[in-house]
Parts: sequence; structure tokens; C-alpha cells
Amino acid sequence: MFSSIPPVVRKLLIANVVVFILQALLSQSDATRGWVLWFELWPWLPSDVPAAGNFMPWQLLSSGFMHGGIGHLVFNMLALVMFGASLEYEWGAKRFAIYYFTCLIGSALLQLLIASIAARQGDIYLTLGASGAVYGLLLAYGMLFPNRRVTLLPFPIVLKARTLVIIYAVAAVFYGVFTQGTGVAHFAHLGGMLVGWLVIMYWRKRPPGGGNGGRRRDPRVEALRERRRTSKLRVVK
Repeated sequence: MFSSIPPVVRKLLIANVVVFILQALLSQSDATRGWVLWFELWPWLPSDVPAAGNFMPWQLLSSGFMHGGIGHLVFNMLALVMFGASLEYEWGAKRFAIYYFTCLIGSALLQLLIASIAARQGDIYLTLGASGAVYGLLLAYGMLFPNRRVTLLPFPIVLKARTLVIIYAVAAVFYGVFTQGTGVAHFAHLGGMLVGWLVIMYWRKRPPGGGNGGRRRDPRVEALRERRRTSKLRVVK
């Protein structure tokens, strides 16, 4: 089953699990616990605010491979496989990787903005998790496969992918605007969806050379075409 997962999704899955294990091990010791904090996403704090850390550029990427607990990790990795595998098969490895990391960093930038504004009002909190990129995958899945049936996690409710995207988008906006102190980065979720939508709309206006939307060529079909071409050349000779 693991070998059937496409390569980029598989590597992302391994990387997230490895980072989570390292994060857990380093957090066990007082001497290394502070190291973990330097890789979570800090707000951009003003100089007059005392804090143990501050925003560093690498946190836009590193925070997306860290998680707040086993449940957080499992939920995100399950969504990564469910939605990411179909997208990678549709787009190919390179385009999928570009999309994933664009959503990851884009969602982190929006969360950085919101967290930095909150910090100037005295509310300092750190952000971690792959949820921003995962929400970007969900958005892409709903746009590319709108009529596919998917399950509304964690509830056993089956919906069309398009409907699921709308529900999660509305929930991200509602909780981000009207709730505080939930411990969930709703604006990062919304940022992943927003950036994902912009990327997909850009690609639709500027498809790759063949105009095929970036789909990966099936090597079996290519091999069959090559055999047919070779056989025709032999007949001509």
C-alpha cells in the first residue's frame, strides 16, 4: 500500500513523521527543548516586546513539518495521502511539489501577518503544522474532481468534493473571524486555500507547453507508442 503512494507525497509523509519524532525527542530534555521553538512560526515582534524568540525566515518552511500532537499529525497525513496522491498523479511530481510548497509558505505568510498584529495587542502565540498546505490540497482536489465522493472528517458523512471544500472554507472564515484562543490557526487554513486558488487560476490561464494542464505521461502508454513507431520504421526499411 505504501509503495502505491506517489513519490512526492511519500517523501512528504516520511519527512513529517521524522520531524515529529525528532521534535518529540528534543522536547524531552530541558537542554534541547528551546531548540524546537526556533523552528515553530513566531510572530514578528516589535523590539520593545520581551519574548524568548522572534520570527526567522526559515520558520515559514520548518513550521509546516512540525505538529502539536499525534492526532494533529495523523489527521494531516491522512489528508495528505487522500488528496495529495490524486493531485500528484494528475499533475506530475514537479508541479505537485511546486503547488504544495507554495501553499505551505503562502499560508504561513498570512498566519505570520495575523499573529504579528495580535502580538502588538499583547497576544503572542506560535504556529506549527502542515494544515495550511493540506487545505490547499483540499481546495485543488475540489476544483479538479468536484463530483468525487469524499468523507467529511472526522464525521462519517460522504459528500461531493466541491461541497466539502465549501464547508471547510466557510468554517475557516467563521472561526478565524469570530473565535479567538482556540489553538487552531484558522487563517493559515484560509491562506492555504486562497494561495492554492490563485495558483490554479494562474496555471489555467498559462498551461504548460502541450496545453494538457501538466498531467503526467503514463510510461506504459509512451512505451506502447514507441514500439508502434519502431515497428513502422522497420516496415519502411
